[in-house]
Amino acid sequence: MRMNKTQHFSFLLHQLKLFLKVELLFLLMLTLVRVYFFVRYGMDAKYSATELFDAFFLGFRLDVSALGYTFAMPVLVLFLLWIFRLRFLNTLVNSFFKFYFFLIFVILSALIMTDVSYFSFFGDHLTLMVFGVFDDDTKALFEIAQKNYNLWLYGIFTTLYIGVGYYAIHKFIKDTKDVKQKDWHFFKQSGFFVALFLVVFLAVRGSIGLFPLAVYIPEVSTDPVINKLPQNAVHAMIKAEDQYEKSKSGNYDLIKMSGYSGKMPEAFRVQTGKKVINEKDLLSNIVYETPHDAYLEKNHPNVVLQVVESFGMPILAYQSESFDIMRALKKHFDADYLFSNFISTSNGTIVDLEPLMLNITARPNSTPFGQSSYLNTSFSQASAKVYQKAGYETMFIYGGDLSWRNVGAFFARQGFDHVYGKANIIATLHLDETKVSHDWGVYDKYLHQFVLAKLKEAKKPLLIVVMTTNNHPPYKLDVNYPSKNLTFSDDLKKHLVGDLALNHQRFQDYQYALDMVGQFMDAIKSSPLKDNTVVAITGDNNTVEGAMHYDDYYTQTKRIPFYLYLPPTLKHKMDGADMKVAGSDKDIFPTLYNLTLSNAKYTAIGTNLLDKSRLHCGFNDEGVLIANDGGFKATQPKTALQKECDTQYKAALAVTEYLIKSQK
Repeated sequence: MRMNKTQHFSFLLHQLKLFLKVELLFLLMLTLVRVYFFVRYGMDAKYSATELFDAFFLGFRLDVSALGYTFAMPVLVLFLLWIFRLRFLNTLVNSFFKFYFFLIFVILSALIMTDVSYFSFFGDHLTLMVFGVFDDDTKALFEIAQKNYNLWLYGIFTTLYIGVGYYAIHKFIKDTKDVKQKDWHFFKQSGFFVALFLVVFLAVRGSIGLFPLAVYIPEVSTDPVINKLPQNAVHAMIKAEDQYEKSKSGNYDLIKMSGYSGKMPEAFRVQTGKKVINEKDLLSNIVYETPHDAYLEKNHPNVVLQVVESFGMPILAYQSESFDIMRALKKHFDADYLFSNFISTSNGTIVDLEPLMLNITARPNSTPFGQSSYLNTSFSQASAKVYQKAGYETMFIYGGDLSWRNVGAFFARQGFDHVYGKANIIATLHLDETKVSHDWGVYDKYLHQFVLAKLKEAKKPLLIVVMTTNNHPPYKLDVNYPSKNLTFSDDLKKHLVGDLALNHQRFQDYQYALDMVGQFMDAIKSSPLKDNTVVAITGDNNTVEGAMHYDDYYTQTKRIPFYLYLPPTLKHKMDGADMKVAGSDKDIFPTLYNLTLSNAKYTAIGTNLLDKSRLHCGFNDEGVLIANDGGFKATQPKTALQKECDTQYKAALAVTEYLIKSQK
């Protein structure tokens, strides 16, 4: 029977309702799996009713987001049938989508079963390690499965399960001759499809905020199990596949790229500055030991390393009464020790933070360790492990969600006894999340309060590495913070790029971040902590790089500070120190080791900045290097000293890669 326009639209609308029923079936499947995870793993977790509700509600949103992709295609097909009046295809709609949704059912079920099995073994949802089945001996894995599972029983169950799913889908998507007519005119029908596309788009995105939900999944609890409840098998697999592809760089050979393929002993000679090395055990050549110190043998100072988000040095040149961007931090920078000829090892937070924690320099064009096959590797040379061996309690404290870039999972394996994130800070300080948070985490003020609390309640010496989250787009400030007006000088205006109003907003957030870390130093120096705490402050990159142009690009563009506060009993260690010596993140921990530990062995690519016998250079993985006489582009040195640094950079990359590969 030939349909008119009204009958055709009514038919398509009816099909849409049938498809929606199938999607609700899938949504129920994912919800039941989440209930299973909670009953199986979360009954003994520590959580509040609010946290549990948040976990399931966030999980519901993630499920809707995942299923939104499967619903988008049917919506598009129905729209095309309507707009092009392809009524002759109506008879094929049921058959095609019965097959389509059955295929989705099979794929979804397979992902769920894989995720459940993976979680039972690793205690986490799917990660890139699941792809190890393609790299391992598949036959051996099958034999192990045979020994551990009744594959025949699983096969029978799977067959019955798929059969039930097939029956349910065919029952939902059934041929219907009697369709209720919707007497809508063309514009009303058009409006319906526009609204439908908008709903599907919002469902897929999962959020109307700054980030798509699947890209940035917030924490809901201080308990790790409850935090894992929202994730579903679909998003976990998508994330795992993305990580896997990034980590599978078959052509990535940094040793070859550095020119040291087959010449690693030479790389170690250049890197260490030694003519005679141990060629049988190359890594022994980068093992160092701090000198004996009778005072430090009995007195272990706390060590706090504050990594301030996007804290670059260039903008500080414009510090003045009318442009007081440093606020409380200025007096500390003036009073204590500041290495100013210092650059970030990379341009992004995670790719700067990881090398810092691992005592290496950043590897160019490489995937972050926490998002690669190294996710579960515990690196022997990790910075925090040196302090662990010296009897310290070690902590990594991040102002954002620990799920970001896998920092929680990765750093927990790198010598940190405790890894704290946004949820821990909010719970410990009894804060209202809606009032103390911005898009990336808690405001820095509360992060520093948490750090101070840990220091004051400590029963043993602490190493604390802190990563702040303010000073980051979209530059949202604590409403209770009294900002100070920032007046741009004519000289600053000449060096700024882009909208001045936006830059003003950027610098207000910058001011807040520096003021908060300055107030943290105020608290340290006005308490007993001043006598037993070493504080280092640095940045992960120079955020203003893209908003400014420079008189000397290579010398200024990557510059970050490396500030040191030492208790009075340790200040003599800085006597005669050259505060203009060049360096980068790789040098931070070797310097701290020599200031705070006695007879401590450590492995590092970087150097102790106080050691005048060593060549000191700063390396950034974008190919910007810095020597004592200025910055330059890699392979393009202008002075004899810069040539030495350029040569050492290539050797450092090769030695870094050799060290990393030795952990496999």
